[in-house]
Amino acid sequence: MSTTDQESIEVLNSLVPPKKCPMSNGHEETKEAKEEKPAASESEAAAAAAAPIPSGCPFISGASMPVRHKSGTKTGNRMFVEWQTSISIASEPIVYHDYLGLDKILNAQFPVSKKYGAMAHDEHLFIVVHQAYELWFKQIIFELDSIRELLGKPVVDERCLLVIVQRVQRINQIWKLLNDQIALLETMAPTDFLDFRGYLSTASGFQSLQFRIFENKFGLSPTNRIKFNQKNYDYVFNDHESQDSLRTSEEEPSLLKLIEAWLERTPGLVTFDYNEHGSKIEYNYLLQEYEKSVSQYLKDSYLTPADEEENEVNRKSLMDEYKKTVESFATIFDEERHNKLIERGERKISHKALWGALMIWLNRDEPRFHLPYQLLSLLTDMDNLVNRWRYNHALLAQRQVGNKSGTGGSSGYSYLRSTAGDRYKLFNDIVNLSTWLIPREYVPKLTEDIRKRLNTFD
Repeated sequence: MSTTDQESIEVLNSLVPPKKCPMSNGHEETKEAKEEKPAASESEAAAAAAAPIPSGCPFISGASMPVRHKSGTKTGNRMFVEWQTSISIASEPIVYHDYLGLDKILNAQFPVSKKYGAMAHDEHLFIVVHQAYELWFKQIIFELDSIRELLGKPVVDERCLLVIVQRVQRINQIWKLLNDQIALLETMAPTDFLDFRGYLSTASGFQSLQFRIFENKFGLSPTNRIKFNQKNYDYVFNDHESQDSLRTSEEEPSLLKLIEAWLERTPGLVTFDYNEHGSKIEYNYLLQEYEKSVSQYLKDSYLTPADEEENEVNRKSLMDEYKKTVESFATIFDEERHNKLIERGERKISHKALWGALMIWLNRDEPRFHLPYQLLSLLTDMDNLVNRWRYNHALLAQRQVGNKSGTGGSSGYSYLRSTAGDRYKLFNDIVNLSTWLIPREYVPKLTEDIRKRLNTFD
């Protein structure tokens, strides 16, 4: 139920403790002045009780900024200064320490080496850094879920795109921070790590449930995962709660699938025409016109120069390049070829979604495509940041333990290094769009009908 501004102000004012009323000369009433003051009549007392309590916030009452006194309001065993209580709308007082749950956080470091009587100094750093990772993973999942919720609607309100872009930017900033945190672990010498590594037993970063949930919600397919000890990634999670969380994260629409569906609905991608029988037909204008433009571009850039080239070696080189480029473009013009690449795991998004992305890429100057273009760019940035973190993690493992097996039983560096490649990149199709870009003068012009649909003022 919504409230009006006035109702909100009255609620805020009711929570502010009454202030001492100063005299007109700026001094508080003395004890003698109070005794000499005649008793108020019943009508005056009623009027005084009904009068609104002056607020300490000038933005609510319109009064000037109050003077902050050292005295305050005592609630329970805590003292709250007046300027704090005047801006609080909480029903119960709360302090920084309790609000952040610092009792739990700051007392959650239990070095195993200490348990065995030989405290390894760097184990404390090792624990804190990994706990910080898990807190940031939680925030990333929180942001990712909100983005997926906005993208999961049948029609994505374009006004939500700015929110989505901002939250993807936030996730990217967190991943930059996570990459920087690896430098903290690098301050630990391999010999210092050995002081406590033997106590870790089977504990491994591979057992990070939150990171696996992130991968699933991001869009990593189980079929693209590299086997861990020749087993599925989820075999290390034995409790039902973890298994249910993983299963749910696999079954829900991932960010990749939601972006794919959103790209398939790109404005202007599909247009209509009438055939010779007068029937209305739907077709992909960009694909049709782009194929003509590419053909002309390849002819001007490769075929004609090859025909005019007198040197046989140069002519053959131009013709080979021409055939190679034609073959490359055929993989985006031919939907069947594209689908075969998806089956092999070499492409991740549908043929229609790929053309939606290309539509945005080529026409990013159109006002309606400003935010979509930013979103696609940020998604490729996220892909690179996650991949960089995987790679940096692999290098850290190599630095600390060389080619030894990981504590969880994996091959260590070799396994981690194998995950830092294109196989684990989810938005590589968008990055690779540059493969099929042609000079601007060859790019087909938008029809008047499509341009109108891209006009933000319609």
